[in-house]
Amino acid sequence: MSVIEKIKNAKGPLFTFELLPPLKGHSIERVYSAIDRLVEFDPAYINFTSHRDEIIYSERPDGLLEKKIVRKRPGTIALAAAVKYKYNLTVVPHLLCGGFSREETENVLIEMNFLGIDDVLALRGDPQKGSRTFIPEKDGHSHTSDLVKQIINMNNGKYLEELLEDTTPTSFCVGVAGYPEKHNEAPNRHVDLENLKLKVDSGASYIVTQMFFDNSKFFRFRDECKAIGINVPVIPGIKPISALNDIRMLPQTFHIDVPNDLVNAIKKCTTDKDAREVGIEWAIMQSKELISKGVPGIHYYTLGRSDNVARIVRASF
Repeated sequence: MSVIEKIKNAKGPLFTFELLPPLKGHSIERVYSAIDRLVEFDPAYINFTSHRDEIIYSERPDGLLEKKIVRKRPGTIALAAAVKYKYNLTVVPHLLCGGFSREETENVLIEMNFLGIDDVLALRGDPQKGSRTFIPEKDGHSHTSDLVKQIINMNNGKYLEELLEDTTPTSFCVGVAGYPEKHNEAPNRHVDLENLKLKVDSGASYIVTQMFFDNSKFFRFRDECKAIGINVPVIPGIKPISALNDIRMLPQTFHIDVPNDLVNAIKKCTTDKDAREVGIEWAIMQSKELISKGVPGIHYYTLGRSDNVARIVRASF
């Protein structure tokens, strides 16, 4: 059953969460341990992030710098497949524009189809590390809407090689990201919503939002989506604070606001453990209100900390 089918057939709000592939050289067992803490709550699906290659410079013996291209967290598709068949769960790997040509994208989608993975979250991805501007690969996509169109074309049996005959249509269910506080590159909220509508009009079946800490911003976003003609389900994304530094790091990294009440509560903490407890209570408060307002589900960004998400879900659902 695809994600959109799960949403439509659900008798209550769905619980879903996101995990990162392990760093290169680390074991998949760490991912399994994270899932083991959450599987009792019957997650509707698990997202797996994708991480584009990075450019690094290392010093050679002669003192000159050597440019290298590395991928620190490879294995997204293989990890998703391993989890799908180990736990019999729906998995949703991320698929990025950044770092992939259209042909490479098609090949990844073919592999996913062969593996029985029919759900995908389509994202543009961040600019190359060290760059402020997103630059697509040669013959790659500049916008998520174009990536969505390519996926939907494959669902219609249309591949990049137009001369292919008797092609087999795929059956991907595509999700996309939404930004309650506006994507940082959009000049204003209206343009950002128009971009989101283009992704939906291109074939996306549902929206998962960027993390936020003020529910009123999500409710405003949901209303604005309806007003502009976006009628697919909108799933809120929640990330619990887990360290003192989060109130500084998260706004810088994800371009979001942290409410004063939460900032003041964290400032009273003296240890990361104290901050983590505040973060859990805040996320429980958010989750309960969101559920009371009829959201189709809540998506939790674990960032490697599934134990606190388990406490939040146990108290909220």
